[in-house]
Amino acid sequence: MRRTKLISGYVAGLMLLFTTAVNAVANDDNVIRWAGCGITKKAFMAELAKGYEKKTGVKVMLEGGGATRGIRDTSALKVDIGGSCRMSLPETDRTELYASLHPVAWDALAIIVHKSNPIKNMTTEQIRDIYSGKITNWKQLGGQDAPLKLYVREGSISGVGYAIRQYIFKDGGMEFRTKYQVKSSGPLEKAVEKDSLAMGITGISSARKRDVKVIEFDGKSPTVDNLIAGKYQLYRPLYLVSSPQPSKKVKEFITFAMSPEGRQIIRNNKAVPYKDAPNLMSKMLVYGFDVK
Repeated sequence: MRRTKLISGYVAGLMLLFTTAVNAVANDDNVIRWAGCGITKKAFMAELAKGYEKKTGVKVMLEGGGATRGIRDTSALKVDIGGSCRMSLPETDRTELYASLHPVAWDALAIIVHKSNPIKNMTTEQIRDIYSGKITNWKQLGGQDAPLKLYVREGSISGVGYAIRQYIFKDGGMEFRTKYQVKSSGPLEKAVEKDSLAMGITGISSARKRDVKVIEFDGKSPTVDNLIAGKYQLYRPLYLVSSPQPSKKVKEFITFAMSPEGRQIIRNNKAVPYKDAPNLMSKMLVYGFDVK
């Protein structure tokens, strides 16, 4: 009995030390905790975090979780900074009222298929018919006679899902007709890498780091030049998210991300800094986006 109590006490002590250490890291002025949009994370956040640590000594710890987590966990002060690829939607959750969104980049939405797929282009009408369930076979698009497996994000307010609903359907509540639903952009991209009959839409910033084929949309490729010129019509801002009254360390990181040095890091990762394409803001308003 005495031995059991000693072991229990030892384990409890270790747990206390571990919890104290975790809390110390979370409250450390030399650590910033970021969580949110997986596309933003893969696009440039790792390199931006590395550049900031090299410059200041402050470590930026990155977690995923999606745009919704990026907004709501920041509002709830569970993380220091969030990442989002959609605007705040307080009508879905009131906590999103208490998030401040800072646009730092533009990202094209890319239609991706397996690298063996012969399809080179899809039109707006074809995308609309695929997501509404009217097109279910690759033969209907000029491909092989085989089922088209459409992979989408779960829910209706993921960053990519919300953008598709706004751009293609002008309906934020549109239900996508498919049984292939995944929890985040990462599994969606991996599914398209492996499945020759799969397709999906994701951010070009992360798609170009995958072994997939990116096809044209309405005859245009999601290149940096086409995006800046407004020739590619599927795009949205990528945001850093803060509380309404961010801490000094959060303000300094956001300032770095928007500085010439931070913008160059974003460019080096083939993403478009927000300030590089101011003409896109007016186009966004046509689709009902608040770009701030």
